Amino acid sequence: MKPKLIFFDIDGTIYDHDKHIPDSTRSAVAALKEAGHHVFIASGRSPFMVRPILEELEIESFISYNGQFVVFEGEVIYKNPLPEDAVARLLKQASEGEHPVVFMAEDTMKTTVPGHPHVTEGIGSLKAPYPEVDETFYKGKEIYQLLLFCRGHEEKAYAAFPEFDYVRWHELSTDVLPKGGSKAEGIKRVLERLPYDISDTYAFGDGLNDLEMISFVGTGVAMGNAVPELKAAADFVTKSVDEEGISWAVKELGLLK
Repeated sequence: MKPKLIFFDIDGTIYDHDKHIPDSTRSAVAALKEAGHHVFIASGRSPFMVRPILEELEIESFISYNGQFVVFEGEVIYKNPLPEDAVARLLKQASEGEHPVVFMAEDTMKTTVPGHPHVTEGIGSLKAPYPEVDETFYKGKEIYQLLLFCRGHEEKAYAAFPEFDYVRWHELSTDVLPKGGSKAEGIKRVLERLPYDISDTYAFGDGLNDLEMISFVGTGVAMGNAVPELKAAADFVTKSVDEEGISWAVKELGLLK
């Protein structure tokens, strides 16, 4: 088989619900690499949150921040930070609405408020510590994503910012991305670099921030635990992450013999 480009989301796809990598997934990823396929992580997480998974699976290529920071074999090939002036305007509204914000840079994250329970719960779900507080951290820095802590009905108040797109990743928080930013955009940058056609691409995911990616690639795979919208858009629905979904799919799709 001709080598393929294969993109894996992390949470609910590579990671199970306890944030562990199932042994069957670990074996499947190793076998895909051995077969000559290019394996990428494609996540909404930051580079510094992705690196432990990369090291564990011995992967050097990834799409982070939902497509805003792309690395191929250890080399940064695309960066798309948020416009600083627009961030400043959003922060003003977030402050008025008492909505905490977390700034996500390449190597660290900071937040606007100390000890907020929503930040504690959201960041804690990623198994990460509460960020240090620095309200002006964004000034003069390349910020690739914001975590805006508000509930779904409160998000509508931020629709007036044409510079941003919003993708909810938690009941209490939404990702703030550059307009048009998505994992699909990150994959486009990879395809500009490598001699592959879109038909040679596969992607696995489970959440709403995987929707553009699943719809864009040649074969989009939704995990059995995926949200209904993703399953509807996918070319193939596999078993859940807790039922060896990745291992089963790569065999069913003929990626491994």
